[in-house]
Amino acid sequence: MVTDDHVTMNGNGFSKMEEEFIKRYHKLEVKENQCSSSLVKHIKAPVHLVWSLVRRFDQPQKYKPFVSRCVVQGDLQVGSVREVNVKSGLPATTSTERLEYLDDDEHILSMTIVGGDHRLKNYSSIVTVHPEVIDGRPGTLVIESFVVDIPDGNTKDETCYFVEALIKCNLKSLADVSERLAVQDRTEPIKIM
Repeated sequence: MVTDDHVTMNGNGFSKMEEEFIKRYHKLEVKENQCSSSLVKHIKAPVHLVWSLVRRFDQPQKYKPFVSRCVVQGDLQVGSVREVNVKSGLPATTSTERLEYLDDDEHILSMTIVGGDHRLKNYSSIVTVHPEVIDGRPGTLVIESFVVDIPDGNTKDETCYFVEALIKCNLKSLADVSERLAVQDRTEPIKIM
């Protein structure tokens, strides 16, 4: 499935580079009664700006429009748990999430949902951020993959559609915020020799 520049695994619409990144970094074990997908977003902002937002496990509200508040107990490190308050309009008010992996060199963040008043059980995601050139300027390829249980009363398609819609909204917001920051930063075009 391809919409804008969001591509899911089911669509076989990935570029060679995207496929390689997914094979290398987005290894999620999908069990029976679970769904999984990968989405991509090309952002017209340099990787350091995009990563500075994504890596802030303690401040997802900087770009995630459905998060109203986030509290992390203790230092921000692997194993840290955040309590997220969700804005009204979604079928949840809170989510408890654990940081599973954070690599500032490779630009990888992985988290799991460990509680909350929602139906996303055994949810795990991986986000990777990769430099690329877009229109002769520094850009960023963001890939987000997830796996989650299919709740009773829902189909695999319904579950994937719901989670993909949330991620697409987050990725669009990440692009908007990053691109605004990039304009303020005035990154120079890349000169190709």
